[in-house]
Amino acid sequence: MSIRVAILGYGNLGKGMECAVKQNDDMELVAVFTRRDPATVKTLTDVKVYNVDQLLSMQDKIDVLVLCGGSATDLPKQTAEYAKYFNVVDSFDTHAKIPEHFAQVDAAAKEGGRVAMISVGWDPGMFSLNRLYANAILRDGSDYTFWGKGVSQGHSDAIRRIPGVKDAKQYTIPVESALEAVRNCENPVLTTRQKHTRECFVVAEEGADKAQIEEQIKTMPNYFADYDTTVHFITEEELQRDHAGIPHGGFVLRTGKTGLNGEHNHVIEYSLKLDSNPEFTSCVLTAYARAAYRMNQEGQKGCKTVFDVAPAYLSTLTPEEMRSALL
Repeated sequence: MSIRVAILGYGNLGKGMECAVKQNDDMELVAVFTRRDPATVKTLTDVKVYNVDQLLSMQDKIDVLVLCGGSATDLPKQTAEYAKYFNVVDSFDTHAKIPEHFAQVDAAAKEGGRVAMISVGWDPGMFSLNRLYANAILRDGSDYTFWGKGVSQGHSDAIRRIPGVKDAKQYTIPVESALEAVRNCENPVLTTRQKHTRECFVVAEEGADKAQIEEQIKTMPNYFADYDTTVHFITEEELQRDHAGIPHGGFVLRTGKTGLNGEHNHVIEYSLKLDSNPEFTSCVLTAYARAAYRMNQEGQKGCKTVFDVAPAYLSTLTPEEMRSALL
């Protein structure tokens, strides 16, 4: 029997989820929910669109609800709210606030007897797993994570929430000299500012105070305040022409030493090069939606992260197939 999946939010991530579910034979997309007028939303696969107010009335038709809103304002409220009624998966990516988010969602999911997967994607998510594995293997070492160059959906969304901003794209760019120093096992001690820069392309509303918008961007905590940030104001046409794609990627590295006196150097490196950030993130969400459903079927409940999920829960393969083909 197919796992019945529903999507809340139909932006770039929601459309990516629609495509990802289509690639998984054990899943069926049963509904898209939106805060907009459903009549104005045209889906890629003609799945039916409902207003968010109808969501709770369809509780018995949904096995997993995937929350495709932004981390700035949507997910902090939505995940805990809906975890009482559904198995849910989100991509909450404000790293500093994950412990707080976990606590709120855990209480709600346990109250409802559901499984809630939070912070699923590639970072947090796949990169988090690789940091854990590398730490467990190279005990004497240092961790490094670099993002980009690419468009950060969360940071772009945060800019778009600023009054006076019509549209925006934000690029995260690794500092190449810092990345090379890590690969050379120089073990540099790097500040946040020394590892990345941020470049913003902003379309302002007519008459908006651009200086005030730039100040709000550069001083935004958890997003831009700790980085060297450049803000470019451009036209809507320039944004569509030059910044229509959503590429991203990055690197997780751990350098470490082994031997009686630390005489041997090692580098563990995991990298991603993504043509479409939301489509790849959606593929990760889909795998963890499968895990959330399976774990809840076994009687588990509460909030989970990627650290709590055995790899076998993610795969459509049988244990025998995994051992034969992948082990």
